[in-house]
Amino acid sequence: MTASAPRDGGTRPPDARQRTIADRRPWLRFALGLVLLASAAWIWVSSAGVLLSDHPAYAVLVTAAAVVGTLLLLSATSTWRRVRPPRAAWRRALAGTCAVLATLAVVGSLLWLRPFSAAPVALDAMSGTADVRVTSSTTVITLLPTGVAPRAGLVFQPGARVDARAYVPLLTRVSRAGYLVVIVKQPLDIAFTAIDAPSGIIDDHPEISAWAVGGHSLGGVAASSYAAAHPEEVGGLLLWASYPPDSLADRDDLRAASVSGTLDGLATPDDLAASRADLPPDTAITQVEGGIHAFFGDYGDQPGDGTPTVSRAAAQDQVVGASIALLDSLGSGR
Repeated sequence: MTASAPRDGGTRPPDARQRTIADRRPWLRFALGLVLLASAAWIWVSSAGVLLSDHPAYAVLVTAAAVVGTLLLLSATSTWRRVRPPRAAWRRALAGTCAVLATLAVVGSLLWLRPFSAAPVALDAMSGTADVRVTSSTTVITLLPTGVAPRAGLVFQPGARVDARAYVPLLTRVSRAGYLVVIVKQPLDIAFTAIDAPSGIIDDHPEISAWAVGGHSLGGVAASSYAAAHPEEVGGLLLWASYPPDSLADRDDLRAASVSGTLDGLATPDDLAASRADLPPDTAITQVEGGIHAFFGDYGDQPGDGTPTVSRAAAQDQVVGASIALLDSLGSGR
């Protein structure tokens, strides 16, 4: 008998099989790795100052994306000539689709989380002044008046995706009036990731007997939630272009101040008016005529914001004045 030729479904010669699989180069893995690495590199180059000074969570995530991207690139180049078992076409398509969607989600999130960097005036303010000492740690920036014992304390939550240093110029002026101010460095610069931060800060300063919490925009929302949950710790609430998520109308023991801009495009006057009934009954309302959202910090323009008709300096004078007035009432027990 003569040997019959193998059927189409039979085993291919090793060299033919290897040649077929080796030609399936992992271009997708290479492309996804390149996207991850390039995005992480751009974020580091464009925002290195914020990443190095802010809470480390965002820097860790960006660095992790760069590492994964590098590993994908190395894996892709090293397996171009490796013999791999063939997979069904639908499995390859499904795996590729999932990988693309996951990469886009990661890169999109990292780019969206890229913070608004503090302006040069705010970076200069980090050096402190003759009457306010500024210190920075991994999780907070502390402003302490020199030569006087603080009469009260304020824990301040930044707005979403805003460099915590952007609030140092304004809050230095508040601290100069005789108050300890602690600015929270939030993980990923999102206030809800540090909603309980005031608790640890208050515990760290037993010398301060009267405390207020406050914040800008989303930071004010987080501060309101903390004040609602900790009435025994918090006697004051300072809202900059913000409003509480739940009603505080029954908190007649909570001193509160709401400061907003009449041309704010993000926390709009309509938003503030609709939430006014949720504020404590004796809340001090300050409307900065012609003011906008980005005037509550020094971090440049913000997409979606309004166009101001008042100078930044004039608007910030009103913000500082209203903030000090709240802490004065808290510190004096009035």
